[in-house]
Amino acid sequence: MSERYIEKILRARVYDVARETPLDHMAKLSDRLNNDIYLKREDLQSVFSFKLRGAYNKICSLSAEERSKGVITASAGNHAQGVALSASKLGIKSTIVMPKTTPSIKVRSVQDLGGVAVLHGDSYDDAYEHAIALSKKKKMAFVHPFDDPEVIAGQGTIGVEMLRQHSEPPHAIFVPVGGGGLIAGVGAYVKYVYPEVKVIGVEPEDAPSLQRALSANRRLRLKQVGIFADGVAVRQVGKETFRVAKKVVDEVVLVTTDEICAAIKDQFDDTRAVAEPAGALAVAGLKRYVQEKNIQNQHLMAISSGANINFDRLRHVAERAELGESREALLAVRIPERPGSFLAFCRALGKRSLTEFNYRYCDADQAHIFVGVELTRGDQERHELIEQLQSKGYAVIDMTENELAKLHIRYMVGGHAPAVVEECIYRIEFPERPGALMDFLVHLGRRWNISLFHYRNHGAAYGRVLMGIHIDHESRHELTAVVKQFGLSCREESLNPAYKLFASAGCVSD
Repeated sequence: MSERYIEKILRARVYDVARETPLDHMAKLSDRLNNDIYLKREDLQSVFSFKLRGAYNKICSLSAEERSKGVITASAGNHAQGVALSASKLGIKSTIVMPKTTPSIKVRSVQDLGGVAVLHGDSYDDAYEHAIALSKKKKMAFVHPFDDPEVIAGQGTIGVEMLRQHSEPPHAIFVPVGGGGLIAGVGAYVKYVYPEVKVIGVEPEDAPSLQRALSANRRLRLKQVGIFADGVAVRQVGKETFRVAKKVVDEVVLVTTDEICAAIKDQFDDTRAVAEPAGALAVAGLKRYVQEKNIQNQHLMAISSGANINFDRLRHVAERAELGESREALLAVRIPERPGSFLAFCRALGKRSLTEFNYRYCDADQAHIFVGVELTRGDQERHELIEQLQSKGYAVIDMTENELAKLHIRYMVGGHAPAVVEECIYRIEFPERPGALMDFLVHLGRRWNISLFHYRNHGAAYGRVLMGIHIDHESRHELTAVVKQFGLSCREESLNPAYKLFASAGCVSD
């Protein structure tokens, strides 16, 4: 297997469209982690992603007859641009099927690169099925985003460059994983040259397709994946990529959204470049690996795979980065509702820098405060602060890891609603396309009354809504059926303490 891929990688044609990107030393992060850390800058490619390597190598391998009929692929982002640019370079027609949720900037980018953009469905799976059908109907060659030997070989050229650019073999190379094409190509080459170098995959905790497959020793299809790191939001690792990965991947590290945001900031601090979430995945995994394994004085490499991020997502990234670095604590605190208690609480916090301060009247006896506190010593300081407040008689709930609090509650105002019967709270994700939310609400409104609603645009392909509904226990299965009918992701949050303390129907006092 290795010899076959080594030959393919060394013969891969990528440099007609790709450049050899630098391997930059991350001085600030290296000092902080007490390791020498290097970043492979694939975000500096002309399409701001590594994907054009594999796409071009695959298209180059096609026969003259296949080229004459054009190529087609399905993608919502970086692979789409890679195929469009590669086909244009070779004078070949390209069709890119993209979900209707694809941001307009990416659609225009494909068109500017010479590709024909076809919008179909709300997800990658919808676009993929349509692209396969068009491929068969029009006899066009399908350029798979990852599960193809020629694509894998093209991505493997990154590994060749990394080993050549550094004077000695590193301790480990961290690679972001979606469908597995990048880690299969890089891993195949690295393990052939230096078997002792660890090849470590990094995935979001909510999209662990390779980690689950390696644990089960077979490919599994995830029921759903997180959407924040959309460049790696793949439900099932590729068949060929998994076959290779089983032989070359040492382990897979899973990271949170907050850790990804912190890694975006780390890369910005060292390079002044803004990575997309998937592009910062490897650095996030490297940091967690160093912390968990207590790695010191080693040479570590991470691949920055892309920088195609929507500008309006940056506010979300900035907000979550402090949490990812354990530089902020979010606390819910109950105080007596009497003169002077608010001032007393502020004094209890001391001269700390606050990032958030929301007061909610509860009743004549008590009030709830949602407070964000800046930390300088990470989790240890957070635990000390909680103990300090509790020692002074305050009831404190730590909301730092509470997704409902971080996504919705901290932005909501107005306090509690009057007591109502059977209010249920749901957190829903829906495709961010014109009319999608309205269609759902119109259909829902015929059945139940909406008692709470919060939506905030994060610049992603999917929107997030927190919704309260007046509904009795017997009707809940009807609501579940409606949600499934629309293909939405839904999670009940009625018992979440963030909701109960700050937005529930009636005041919670215990």
